[in-house]
Amino acid sequence: MGVTAKVLFVNHASRLSGAELVLLDVVKSFRGGSAFLFEDGPLRSALAAVGITPIVPVAGAGFTSIKRDRSLWRALPHLGGLVKTLARLVATARRFDVIYANSQKAFALAGPACAIARRPLIWHLHDILSPEHFGAGQIKLTIQLANRFATRVIVPSQACADAFTAAGGKGALLRVVPNGLDDTHAAARPMSAAALGLIPDTKLIFGVFSRLAPWKGQAVALRALQAVPEAGCIIAGGALFGEDDYARSLVALAADLGVSDRVRFLGQRDDVPVLMRSVDVVVHPSVDPEPFGRTLVEAMLARRPVIAAKAGAVPEILDDGRVGLMFPPGDDVVLATCLRRVLSGATDALLDPAEERARSVYSAKRMRDGIEAVVAEVLPTRR
Repeated sequence: MGVTAKVLFVNHASRLSGAELVLLDVVKSFRGGSAFLFEDGPLRSALAAVGITPIVPVAGAGFTSIKRDRSLWRALPHLGGLVKTLARLVATARRFDVIYANSQKAFALAGPACAIARRPLIWHLHDILSPEHFGAGQIKLTIQLANRFATRVIVPSQACADAFTAAGGKGALLRVVPNGLDDTHAAARPMSAAALGLIPDTKLIFGVFSRLAPWKGQAVALRALQAVPEAGCIIAGGALFGEDDYARSLVALAADLGVSDRVRFLGQRDDVPVLMRSVDVVVHPSVDPEPFGRTLVEAMLARRPVIAAKAGAVPEILDDGRVGLMFPPGDDVVLATCLRRVLSGATDALLDPAEERARSVYSAKRMRDGIEAVVAEVLPTRR
């Protein structure tokens, strides 16, 4: 499409989690732009590598430590740093045509900054604003900020859009642009069960790929593993946002269930395409609604069957179960049944339509085209 615009991307974190991976794909349409980060970290160098100039203010770091399910009022102890960061953001925003906030915390600061700088603000909402994820006060405050400051709100799924409007958000602000990604799996060479640390003759290996957090449901996967003795499991992902106690509890649970010899906790990995090619099926066991599910699309591109908890955006991605298996969130018994279906070969026929859907609906190019269109909508009229 090609949109000529000076875009300033704003992101609160500099760790490479789901929203940051999406951002790295989005910015490829706006090379030469800049990114305002609230902290230093891996995202800074990753953005620079794709032609984006990172800006990291010296104040405001304390804001990044507030968990997503906590009230934004927890930022009050860091008020001095936030005011300094806001002033820096206002001055920076005036040099750009459009401001693009890529996280809730970024939007909370970018909203008033754009109002002062008189610049249009696009908020890419990567979360599903539901009670399972956020307190009522935070949802109310977030919606008030969106209705007042956002020029457009991009969401990755209809599930996110429905939650936004149900909470009182203005539907006219919304644009649904599904997340997309490039296929990085074609050249990946699978690892053997032994290389993964599992018994060489394991009949079925399933993988769980997400950060370690209670709502991501790794515990459900472990209970299902206990019920399928011929299976082994790898869990890839780290405790990125302070869930270290949960990570330790998973190791303890595996021991209590007697499956420690059939599961491997691999931590945060940068070779997910290889790991996905190394398993027989990808399990996505979130117990709360997912706003999207990048892992599902990655698995579809890797031609691995998908089993996912039926909530949030999962039915959209899996076309209501036509290209993958679904089970009720938290139900390890049904998940175990789904694993046995994979063992029987019942999911082989889903691989072709799943791959086609991933390439046609969830490509990085389609996502970038959609976001370019939203940027074009909000560009100030030039006289």
